[in-house]
Amino acid sequence: MQTQILNFNHSKLTDIVNMALKAAKSNGATSAEVDISVATGKNVSVRLGNLETVELNNDKSLTLTVYVGQRRGIASTSDFSSNAIVDCVKAACQIAKYTAEDSAYGLPEKSQFATNTKDLDLFHRWQGDESIMIEKALICEDAALSFDGRIENSEGAQMSSSESMFVYANSSGFLGGFPSSRFSLGCSVVAKENQGMQRDSAYSSVRSFDDLMDATLIGHEVAQRVLKRLNSKPIKTGKYPVIFEAPIATSFISSLVSAISGGNLYRETSFLMGSIGLKIASEALTISEDPFLLKGNASTYFDDEGVKVEPRILVDKGVLNGYFLSTYSARRLSMQTTGNAGGAHNLIVHPFGGNLESLIDNMGTGLFVTELLGHGINMVTGDYSRGAAGLWVEAGEIKHAVEEITIAGNLKSMLNSVVAIGDDTYKNSSKYTGSILIDEMMIASNN
Repeated sequence: MQTQILNFNHSKLTDIVNMALKAAKSNGATSAEVDISVATGKNVSVRLGNLETVELNNDKSLTLTVYVGQRRGIASTSDFSSNAIVDCVKAACQIAKYTAEDSAYGLPEKSQFATNTKDLDLFHRWQGDESIMIEKALICEDAALSFDGRIENSEGAQMSSSESMFVYANSSGFLGGFPSSRFSLGCSVVAKENQGMQRDSAYSSVRSFDDLMDATLIGHEVAQRVLKRLNSKPIKTGKYPVIFEAPIATSFISSLVSAISGGNLYRETSFLMGSIGLKIASEALTISEDPFLLKGNASTYFDDEGVKVEPRILVDKGVLNGYFLSTYSARRLSMQTTGNAGGAHNLIVHPFGGNLESLIDNMGTGLFVTELLGHGINMVTGDYSRGAAGLWVEAGEIKHAVEEITIAGNLKSMLNSVVAIGDDTYKNSSKYTGSILIDEMMIASNN
């Protein structure tokens, strides 16, 4: 029996995309592709022990891309009726008439399409109701508020559940899709002491309800985090080692992804142009891409264009082995697609150098970054400058909180200055990484 979401199953969605493709051909499109999805979800939020909101959401979307020769048109609709889809097709074809020709436009080669389906354990239907979600959120918030008397306010706790299904098809004969689910539970609280107030948050996000982190443990985690931020003290401006805490380290990895992604490469706006086969980072950095990771946050057996995907070692002991390319960006670069239309698929940063405690001990004196502010990154030069907050470490021990500082460096040197990567892997992102120790960065304080 096929999975049903909003009264749609895979067969019904397939019928709709086939109708859209047929209409595209009859309206003059030389090729076309369709992505259709349906989703339903619940979200509850509580604050200070009281229920605040219960939200139910249902979403439908169909996006059609048509190619008329080497011109492209895109249109979308949330109405799945025959008339609405025909109108959507006509709109896309009309748009294509007025766009500039581009020789890189078009579908992938048939030989590049995925031919084998894989069950990646992404869909876990949950039969619970809002009362269980409310109870989880209340337990989570209460665990944080009752942890310490200095935690005196809350921004609330939330729990959400969602189910979705999509089908992608194109006029070259590819058709694929699958359902997926997502559950999350989190809390944000405020602590107060002599020098003012601080806030922090923590959450768990998983594919299966049974895999959610215990509500009480999430509450205790956020309590411990916010208490560490109290009573910040100034530090001296200078060059110091820096540890990016695992959730923050994901943004560092995202900057690397951006630099080796097709858009920045063919526009020549990346500091890592022409770097395949070259050493771009220290030997401490090895990154795998695993699209077949069971229950993974970005798992799939084909990319957004139907191209097959494969596990690979992206960075091997600092040496870059590949880029992230779609069909379009690959053609612009006279290369082959890497099956990354739509982005990376589960990047796993391999631990190197021990656990978080050993990283802190290894750092000696420096900054443990727990929050980043702003987006001061120049992808052309690699220059990096962002506001930050965190914990000051001396002689391998955390001494006090630090805030209102700026950390600066260059992504090229930062990558080559990676000393160690902890085994405290963050699992709420498609970038699975532990905390990352960088040998030296400039830290600017108000003092």
